[in-house]
Amino acid sequence: MNFHEYQAKELFASYGIPVPEGKVARTPEEAVISAQSLGGNMWVVKAQVHAGGRGKAGGVKLVRTLDEVRAETNHMLNMKISTYQTGGLSLPVDSVLIAEAIDIESELYLSALIDRVNRCVTFMGSAAGGVDIEQVAATEPEKIVTVKVDNTVGFQAYQGRQMGFGMGLSAKHVKQMTKIMSALYRLFIDKDLSLLEVNPLIIDGDDNLVALDAKINMDDNALFRHPALAAMRDEAQEDPTEATASRHGLNYITLDGNIACMVNGAGLAMATMDVVKLNGGEPANFLDVGGGTNAERVKEAFKIILSGEHVEAILVNIFGGIVRCDLIAEGIIAAVEEVGVNVPVVVRLEGTLVDEGRQLLADSGLAIISASDLNDAAKKAVAAANNNGVAQ
Repeated sequence: MNFHEYQAKELFASYGIPVPEGKVARTPEEAVISAQSLGGNMWVVKAQVHAGGRGKAGGVKLVRTLDEVRAETNHMLNMKISTYQTGGLSLPVDSVLIAEAIDIESELYLSALIDRVNRCVTFMGSAAGGVDIEQVAATEPEKIVTVKVDNTVGFQAYQGRQMGFGMGLSAKHVKQMTKIMSALYRLFIDKDLSLLEVNPLIIDGDDNLVALDAKINMDDNALFRHPALAAMRDEAQEDPTEATASRHGLNYITLDGNIACMVNGAGLAMATMDVVKLNGGEPANFLDVGGGTNAERVKEAFKIILSGEHVEAILVNIFGGIVRCDLIAEGIIAAVEEVGVNVPVVVRLEGTLVDEGRQLLADSGLAIISASDLNDAAKKAVAAANNNGVAQ
């Protein structure tokens, strides 16, 4: 789950991390009132979308009058923003953050993420902060400082000094960096985060470190432990099909191909997509219906994958370990009959009561193509898709 900048900054502030004062607004009038309450004669209007690179897309503007606050807010609230981080989606702007303008002496970069290779939380920082940090990482990796945090002892003060001095900061700023990293680590662990990023972390006109921007990603599997955070979810910023799937407990990701895949188990789903590719096909999605799926979930899965515009064949690959193959077959039959599937459906079943499941499919009278194994299923699905959706 992703968070808006204003939500992330609220979490930062609750852990004592310095952030600029700001207020969220959803109308031009609210924006003007927010600017007036902040005081001063210069503000930043920032479009709230789940993507970096907003500035280059016109989503961040420095304004000097209340009329400009109103005009820029009105403009942004009628925008849809697409950047290199939106995956081809154009995200609607439903709110803006009105923030005090701050003098920037220099821009730094700081982030924390789950390091799956080292099985710990790792901090990354650089004195070359700003919007082009990805370019820095690609062309000048020596400018990136990494600090791995031991899971048992947690973040230690010396690691803040390691980061700060590694970035070439003064003793004063290293002390502030240590406090910020300690607070970020506590936030990361307390809220079951998967990523947090401060880009830029600035040295302001008063010579202090301030988190000018904030990005947070949270592990969806931990949402049940954090209902207040779950309530912050903004489905308007997500792929509509993926959001629908999530509501039904399905793990779904939209892809660019024409062969829809429905599989139980993430590993098996990845293997299924690989075999489709090896046979010359292109998967239309990643869809894991879960190890304990049932007929109702199968039906919803069919509805979701058929919502794709380019689906020309469906490949169902189910291994009946926890769930019985006959129950899955019943769900497939019910789904095809109720949803009105008009593209070829190739089914490979294996596992508990597989013979009963295959017999149910054979006796259904529906145009369901049975496959003996995964490779056979992939070949038949690719052939059907290549024949404009007509099974051979």
